[in-house]
Amino acid sequence: MKSVLLVLVFFALSFDASAQITRRNILENKYKPETIEKSLIPKKQWNPYPKSSEDWRKAVPDSILKKLVKEGETALAYKFESISATTSLDYVRSGDRKMHQHISFGKRQALIRLILAESIEDKGRFTEVIMNGIWSICEESYWGVPAHIPHIGLPDIENPIVDLFAAETASVMALADYFVGEKLDKINKLIRKRIYYETNRRVFEPMSANPGYVWMSKTKPVNNWNPWIMSNWILSNLLLEKDEARRARMVYAAMVGLDSYLNSLGEDGGCDEGPGYWSAAGGAVCECLELLQKATNNAVNIFDNPLIKKMASYIYKVHIGNSYSVNISDADIRTRLDGLMLYRYGKALNDEKMAQFGKWAWETFPAVSITAYESLRGRRIQNFLTIQKIDHATPSYQPVSDAWISDIQLLTARTKKGLFMAVHGGHNDESHNHNDVGDFIIYLNGHPIIVDAGAGVYTARTFSNKRYELWNTQSEYHNLPIINGAGQKAGREFEAKNVKSTINEKEVSLSMDIASAYPKEAGISSWNRLVKLNRKKNQVELSEEYALLEPPKSIEQVFMTLCEADISEKGKIKFKGENNSNMTLNYDAKLWEVKTDKPSTEGAEYRNFEAKWNNHSMTRIILSKIAAAQKGKYQFIFEVGK
Repeated sequence: MKSVLLVLVFFALSFDASAQITRRNILENKYKPETIEKSLIPKKQWNPYPKSSEDWRKAVPDSILKKLVKEGETALAYKFESISATTSLDYVRSGDRKMHQHISFGKRQALIRLILAESIEDKGRFTEVIMNGIWSICEESYWGVPAHIPHIGLPDIENPIVDLFAAETASVMALADYFVGEKLDKINKLIRKRIYYETNRRVFEPMSANPGYVWMSKTKPVNNWNPWIMSNWILSNLLLEKDEARRARMVYAAMVGLDSYLNSLGEDGGCDEGPGYWSAAGGAVCECLELLQKATNNAVNIFDNPLIKKMASYIYKVHIGNSYSVNISDADIRTRLDGLMLYRYGKALNDEKMAQFGKWAWETFPAVSITAYESLRGRRIQNFLTIQKIDHATPSYQPVSDAWISDIQLLTARTKKGLFMAVHGGHNDESHNHNDVGDFIIYLNGHPIIVDAGAGVYTARTFSNKRYELWNTQSEYHNLPIINGAGQKAGREFEAKNVKSTINEKEVSLSMDIASAYPKEAGISSWNRLVKLNRKKNQVELSEEYALLEPPKSIEQVFMTLCEADISEKGKIKFKGENNSNMTLNYDAKLWEVKTDKPSTEGAEYRNFEAKWNNHSMTRIILSKIAAAQKGKYQFIFEVGK
């Protein structure tokens, strides 16, 4: 039990432990165990994917099949190496996850490519290497990653822990059994026996024992780990478990487990981890529901539930343009939009906006839907089966003009002339939190102007008590004020208050008091921030009105940008964006002095930071108040062009 407790301690750092949950229990209240027992299609009769070459040719375009076989041919040369103790210990010794994950993830990606190629071609050309890949993975001491058992490095084999990648591996094993199991039996019947034994020992038994994982909590909010793991548990169980009574029990247990995530959502279904995590959060919920619907002949179906619809719609409400989405918390600045998945779930939800968004994403980023094998591999296979179901008409997708997601206090808005703004309130104990209450971003014609720097590479520091030593998590490197040298602090009590959204034809705005997001040493009585998209003037206006407890030593305002920033003209900061997407920040030169600096890109956390932003370097603009008063108000105006 020690290692489980360590996992609990670890996740207490990244889960919001004090927020409220709503005990909806949607699945548990609607369905009883007997419903699953009666409606679940028996394992021998459940064939969710093609098994023969003929079935593949009927279901998937020939060009895709050739591509998948080609990928399998490349994987024939892959060497399934063992994972040494030194490799496992590298995380606790260096803080770097890369060495272990390179081997572990590579093995699973190669194996799934080989499995699909053999199933499609059906000539036995890949089976020997598949066998070696399966055996190599079964020989591993741990199917997860050392980063998920912190401070130890080596796993306790007497106490297996289910993390994201142990669950992912269970699905890979189950898919191997489903697609090529009979061929493996011809080599040696002990191979499939080993697949079940290891999956049962490492995943089924620990999950069934309900060991108290944080991501299964009924009393505290859970994040993407819950639906991500539930989707893999459901899939691997459905494909592997021969005991039909136990199979039904595990399906129902996963349904009850998934309720924990749905209970953690607010009434608008917002994802406080950001759009980059939505695929493994709300997207994984939809994957669970799709599996449940298909495996029970539609006896289990909650796609019509209003919360599920809102949860799914989040992903297009935060879309900016091209691959950019609103990247709060640790979300990447670019979202890998899986168009085939979005289309399929849009149809299941009867949400035509989402379906058209999926069509647009499939046409724009086709590789995302069919080449990513890092995780959620059952989804990728279902994507192949979706291609021929999409009509060839031009997508009618149009981005939403505005959206207010109240439960995470996120507002998005755009003008017809290409100006986009997003602003959020919230608190500083959100999942994958950054200290960013009141932060906002501006894009023009789909190009970043004022930005959230986003997440760096995950290391040991990322989810430790040193997290907020990383500059990209600090409010001092967000579009926020620094008061008396103090930035915001982490914790649920550091929050926005008196939050109010306004949406109409003339303007879209969010007002809030962000004083409570700062510590006592900042000396703030009130700090009312108003961020407005003025649709009539096609500009963004930032207005601040504040009162401090005593005359301040300093007041600074930070803006983060990727643009070339010209500060030579007093009263104006000129941003030169991509493709002539230029803007000007107007400020009162009598009140402010301006300087710039470059945040560090040294260290493991920032090794690919600039690459995420198309090799543009981040610039921090700092405006310092001249003769700052104890009370005051000021305004900044962002105009297009000029």
